Amino acid sequence: MSNSTNLTHSTGHGTGWGNATLLANPELCTLETCDLSMASFLYLPTVPGNAIYAAIFGIYVIAQLYLGIRHRVWGYMSAMVLGMIAEIIGYVGRVMLHNSPFNNNDFLTYLICLTIAPALLSASIYLCLSRIVIVYGENLSRFKPRTYTLFFCTCDLICLVLQGMGGGIASTASTVSGSNTGKNIMLAGLIFQLISLSLFAVACTDFFLRVRKQRGMWNPRYLNIVNSKLFKAFLFGLATATITIFVRSVYRCAELSGGFNSTLFTSDEALFMILEGLMIVIACSCLTILHPAIAFQGVWHEANFTFRTKKGDVKTMYSTDEENQSSDVQLDGVEMTGNQVFDGQGQRK
Repeated sequence: MSNSTNLTHSTGHGTGWGNATLLANPELCTLETCDLSMASFLYLPTVPGNAIYAAIFGIYVIAQLYLGIRHRVWGYMSAMVLGMIAEIIGYVGRVMLHNSPFNNNDFLTYLICLTIAPALLSASIYLCLSRIVIVYGENLSRFKPRTYTLFFCTCDLICLVLQGMGGGIASTASTVSGSNTGKNIMLAGLIFQLISLSLFAVACTDFFLRVRKQRGMWNPRYLNIVNSKLFKAFLFGLATATITIFVRSVYRCAELSGGFNSTLFTSDEALFMILEGLMIVIACSCLTILHPAIAFQGVWHEANFTFRTKKGDVKTMYSTDEENQSSDVQLDGVEMTGNQVFDGQGQRK
């Protein structure tokens, strides 16, 4: 929308011309009375694009609820559903901004929800690593399964707190300085999320290399599962989701680092739709279509860990539901009955 002499206009740096009341109270503006320079964006968010993203996340929420309840995957389901509900609310906020671009509440709804949502989605990814370690064999890992879960979920909680706190400060700030403070705290949360995702990628890569190097030491109980195409597809999907969330986080860091008046933040919707929206849609597609409860083929709950172990005890983690069959493979210094060693196909050497 081009500037016109009958519209109130602002440069975005504290100067402007036009109706003094509207300059002091941009929320009173309409498209007939104010230029888009008075709004949060220099464009009107696309309705079809944002609505399509919201609809996709809505479909995936239903799928996650069905799969989560059916397979009783409560933690994973909760993180995914909460994250995608936040995505839906955020994109609905952008749709509303199309007709009311000067509405600060709609802008903050979009900003806060789409900023914190990927942190919730990341939590669901972190919950999978400990179980992956157990089905391959805890003896192959540098750390115990619970260590991965506790460390990365704690990092994720810190990200959420920082991003939520920053959003809250930005939404209640009455001055530019207060708004910038909120923005900077949100940016700190995003940077911390990048660090967390980077460490997670390092941990996964390290475990992958150790698994490749010690194929004969894989947990024989789950060889059929880890060698299946379904499980390998799940691992590929998990890696893809991690990469796409990382790319999105890099973009949002660059976007927020320039401030709410930067060209990247206010002017380039196409880049936003690709590096924010599309990246998270790809991640959620991988985490829903390649659902871990299906990929683990009935052993998601069995491949769990305990937070407390008695000193000196060797905890058997591979008991059956009836707990009447003992496993030859035990954790904390893996033991194999008769010192039997298996190759990658489950054959004794």
